[in-house]
Amino acid sequence: MSKNIQQRVAACVTPELVQEYHRNGAVCVRGLFSPDEIQLLTQGIEKNLAAPSPSSKVASRPDDPGWFFEDFCNWSRISEYQTFIGRSPAAAAAAELVGGQSIRLYHDHLLVKEPGTQQRTPWHQDQPYYNIEGHQNVSMWIPVDPVPRQATLEFVAGSHLGPWLMPKSFMDDQAKWFPEGTLAPIPNIEANRASYSILAWELEPGDMVCFNMLTLHASGGTPSRRRAFSVRFIGDNVRHAPRAWKTSPEFTGLEKELPAGAPMDHPLFPVVWPVSAIS
Repeated sequence: MSKNIQQRVAACVTPELVQEYHRNGAVCVRGLFSPDEIQLLTQGIEKNLAAPSPSSKVASRPDDPGWFFEDFCNWSRISEYQTFIGRSPAAAAAAELVGGQSIRLYHDHLLVKEPGTQQRTPWHQDQPYYNIEGHQNVSMWIPVDPVPRQATLEFVAGSHLGPWLMPKSFMDDQAKWFPEGTLAPIPNIEANRASYSILAWELEPGDMVCFNMLTLHASGGTPSRRRAFSVRFIGDNVRHAPRAWKTSPEFTGLEKELPAGAPMDHPLFPVVWPVSAIS
């Protein structure tokens, strides 16, 4: 890791911010990424939009005046993503927040809401959709456009401490992962917002929000274009947790190569800190 990266991470990811991350499950990191890094990421996003992967999907309804697009796991085919993950301060920042001896890439996730999109992203936790277990993890949500308060992510402070809540499909509210009734339902946060400590930040390019994969979060529609690249990192105590259902994203056949409870030592999840295997 270069001295420049170390200095930038030390200035932005302070010990106080790390404590806040572990206390609240979500923090805002200001100004970590340079204009050149944001430009690189923007180029990768536009390349991704021009050539989506088979994992891509439209997450807004046909009658929505905007358009909500998602795509997953493109780092190995989009060179700009690979360079950003391997050479930007992202992985080093993850190490500060998560701790441990090494950091692996779990996956990348593109989220684009075009102007006028009304589709909300409902309150949910990410980890129940995944095939992993372990608290040493962080999701980084990195916008390349300014994000106003009404379009930013919101988080319920402290919800990363549990419990796990029932994951459901976003548009039709169906339990397609854990069988219905095996986990408690997500409470109606919107109907009782004053009862929760809700965190949210307006963002500029160069900023990001970082959150634990179990932290409850949501977002609204957007009046302006909102392109964001989310990259998920995992630490030493994360283990493979094969599911009997299709996870999101899906890693087909992985259970044949990594048994339940095994470390995530696999080419799909390369080590990216302290020395990156993909830069």
